[in-house]
Formats: sequence, C-alpha cells, structure tokens
Amino acid sequence: MHFSRVKQLAASLALFAFASAAWGQYVWIDEKGSKQFSDMPPPASVPKNKILKQPGKAYAPAASAPAASAADDNAAKAPPSLADRNADFQKRRAEQAEKEQKAAQEAQAARDKAKNCETARSYQRALESGQRLASIDKNGERVFMSDEQRNREIQEASRTLAGCK
Repeated sequence: MHFSRVKQLAASLALFAFASAAWGQYVWIDEKGSKQFSDMPPPASVPKNKILKQPGKAYAPAASAPAASAADDNAAKAPPSLADRNADFQKRRAEQAEKEQKAAQEAQAARDKAKNCETARSYQRALESGQRLASIDKNGERVFMSDEQRNREIQEASRTLAGCK
C-alpha cells in the first residue's frame, strides 16, 4: 500500500510539471484574427492589447480585453464564419454562372449574326447576277421579280451588309 502512495505522488508531481509548462506559454491574436499559442514571446508587431496571456499573468479572454481604437477593431475582426464563407462562395459561383451564361449568349448572337450576314451576301450575289428570280405569291403562283424590285432588294441587302463588316 505504501508503494501505491509513492506511485500516486510521482504521478501527481509529473502532472504538475507538465501543467507548469503550460503556465509558461504566451497566447495572442495574430493579424488574421486567430489565436496563437507559443512558449516564445509574440513578435514585436503584435500590439499589447492582442496579447491574451503571458507567463506570470492571468489569462484574459478577448472579450475582456481593453477597448481598442477603431483602426484596431477593423484589424481585429473575427474571421468569417462558415455561413459567411459559404454565402461568399455561393455568390461567387452565381456570378461565375451569370458570366458564363452571358458569354454563351454573346457567342450565340455572334454566330447568328455571321449566319445572317452570309445569307445576305448570298442573296446579294443572286440579285446582282442578273438571273431571273421568282417568288410565290399568296395564291401559290410563281411571280418573277421586276428590275425595279431587284434594285430595291439590292439596296436593302447593301444596308444589311453594312452592319456585317
């Protein structure tokens, strides 16, 4: 029984030694807003109000830290929460999808314009070739284009092709 008391005393002393090492730690908040733990002092760039714990001093949670100036408050903002980061991600994803959709619409419009321009060029070549062109009227009968109609159609095709260049 005496031997077990010695074991308990040795274990208690060992735990006390490990606990005293924890008392010799520094705790501070870095520029990103996260807590840093070290047995070495924080860098000189860390302001005094951001040091939460030093060896020989009591632990001071961030909420009970002295009030800082407005500039320090902005610098010490808490990191964004998971919900905030998720909302930012969803916003970026929606913006990216919108950009891709807009780019696809612009590409489709460019393809349509190129096709329309090619059709107008083909029609203009047919009009300028001098061959007889016919169309179907409302009664289903074939009607040939007059020279006057041909000139109007050539002018209209030229106006259409002016936007294709």
